[in-house]
Amino acid sequence: MKVIVLGSGVIGVTTAWYLARQGHEVEVIDRQPAAAMETSFANAGQVSPGYSAPWAGPGLPLQVLKWMCSTASPMIIRPRIDFAMFGWMMQVLRNCNAHAYDINKSRMLRVATYSRDCLDALRTETGITYDDRQRGLIQLFRTDRDVAKAHKDMQVLSQHGVEHELLTPDQIAQYEPGLSGSRHLLRAGLRLPGDESGDAHMFTQRLAQKAAELGVTFRYETTIQALDASAEEILGVRTSAGRITGDAYVVALGSYAPRLVRPLGLKLPVYPVKGYSLTLPVTDESRAPTSTVNDDRYKVAITRLGDRIRIGGTAELAGYNTRLSRDRRAGLEESFTELFGGGDLSQAVYWTGLRPNTPDGTPVIGGSKRFGRLWFNTGHGTLGWTMACGSGKLLADMISQRPTEIPSLDLSIDRYAQ
Repeated sequence: MKVIVLGSGVIGVTTAWYLARQGHEVEVIDRQPAAAMETSFANAGQVSPGYSAPWAGPGLPLQVLKWMCSTASPMIIRPRIDFAMFGWMMQVLRNCNAHAYDINKSRMLRVATYSRDCLDALRTETGITYDDRQRGLIQLFRTDRDVAKAHKDMQVLSQHGVEHELLTPDQIAQYEPGLSGSRHLLRAGLRLPGDESGDAHMFTQRLAQKAAELGVTFRYETTIQALDASAEEILGVRTSAGRITGDAYVVALGSYAPRLVRPLGLKLPVYPVKGYSLTLPVTDESRAPTSTVNDDRYKVAITRLGDRIRIGGTAELAGYNTRLSRDRRAGLEESFTELFGGGDLSQAVYWTGLRPNTPDGTPVIGGSKRFGRLWFNTGHGTLGWTMACGSGKLLADMISQRPTEIPSLDLSIDRYAQ
């Protein structure tokens, strides 16, 4: 079967890899000159199934109101007339209850833990390296209230068999010696020993090379213009290089997926949430992270990638605006300076990307009942790197009509029609 994959980020490339491993003829189309040049380029670097949780929860509405009154808010909404944003936010609010949260977190954990296992197998099979470390993640809490909320998440982790432990500040410093000087700021830390870290950009580009060796064709610098369709199925894709046809079409375009399928009458509830990162060299090994931590106060991730440190976080609702905002940099720098400080911020590379978020936090993986030969692999939000391999393997199995290794029927776009 010839499969056309639209998008060469970490989701598109892993999908292409697994399809090629199953014997399909695969062609990947992307407007960029190489793989992983947009959202996958400089993300936080965490492969963190244990940290998989939806934004939408019982306390989110009140928390957003508090953040709107804070200059150091990890989330900001840029005022604008955007009906897609308003509709998406209303769907988020409908998921802000305990019942929906438990369902959505369970789905996300299922995909994320499966994906970590797929990544482990892929790393063993290919020998691929990407500044990766398998040393766990620690979520840092600065208040007793945050620790109390963490106990609720720990219950869900226990239900799903995710290994975890609650650490004292002294125990945190044993795993992350660079935090020794900031123990007085911390109340506790949730350690997730099964989580990992690595450079998603490096991984995607190296996996794309291996996929090309399997016969995958990459059409870079090719703009995707529209999907041609009959009343029941997709017939082809129009591009700047002409019309391209196949037996199946995979939409792995992240935040831009809704724009492609909207003319077909499909409402894909994925909205871009803008995130930022800083990448800087390690200048003091004793004050740098050895693995990866999440600062719950600033909602910032600080990750070690080889001889570099990646600081990623913040959430901004601003449509498809990719301009760098000076005010968003402050929270990243403050979190790092308070906790570590073992890097040169004057040499930091500042970056922004658009995370494709669904209202319930769960990605959209699977086909569409309305159009034959159309498949989706998008909407992973902040967890695209975490869920990439599992999502790619799941979709490849679906397209090949193989039994999936984990339940997958509740992951398709059709769940929003219910």
